[in-house]
Amino acid sequence: MKAPEARLEVAGIDSLILRLFEHIDEANMPWMLAARMRLQEAFGTALIDLVPSYTTLLLHYDLCQLDGNQARAKVAEALDGLQPADLEGGREHQLPTWYDRSVGPELQLLSQRSGLSEADVIECHSRHAYQVFALGFAPGFAFMGLVEEILATPRLSTPRKRIAAGSVGIAERQTAAYPVVSPGGWNLIGRTPSRLFGSDIEGYSLLQPGDRVRFVPIDRAEFIRLGGDDSPLEASQ
Repeated sequence: MKAPEARLEVAGIDSLILRLFEHIDEANMPWMLAARMRLQEAFGTALIDLVPSYTTLLLHYDLCQLDGNQARAKVAEALDGLQPADLEGGREHQLPTWYDRSVGPELQLLSQRSGLSEADVIECHSRHAYQVFALGFAPGFAFMGLVEEILATPRLSTPRKRIAAGSVGIAERQTAAYPVVSPGGWNLIGRTPSRLFGSDIEGYSLLQPGDRVRFVPIDRAEFIRLGGDDSPLEASQ
């Protein structure tokens, strides 16, 4: 399998962006994970932070240990002979999810836009195992995809000021569950009682890049039994 053509960009005096792809695709993930592991090995203690996204890796390195030329040499070393990682090592999570208009006010909107019934929207969203591509926006916020084209929906024109923790939403062909209370502009279709972020969770986030996630429909009674907060969220909030 041919390795992607990588491009290195300067992000700061002590930071580089390694661009492996131009477009979001589930097939990117084995290469992104492999590059991340090789970069961690190559930089060792000189690596301060490594932030993956859908198509790039942001490297922040220690200027006391490496200069720019040495950092570039480390990247070249890491990419030499790169092979895609085996995704079988990633964890698969099942997130119980209560799909309902009271906690997912855009459920009706997605139904109208797609021409599907609300029950079919739920079935369509929950039948796929989604790849976790990256963490960002908020602590433990996992960007996942890709949802089927028929469910792809733009972000809200006016973001909400407050979204409940556990809220499950869609933006374009991405899906996610909000780990903490925060503002946001994704189309909400349900809510999970699962705890996604905390200091007592390994890595602080339940979901990590390379993991796969299935949303499992449950009813309100099961949602409450699992500790979920069923406080309704109005479409205009």
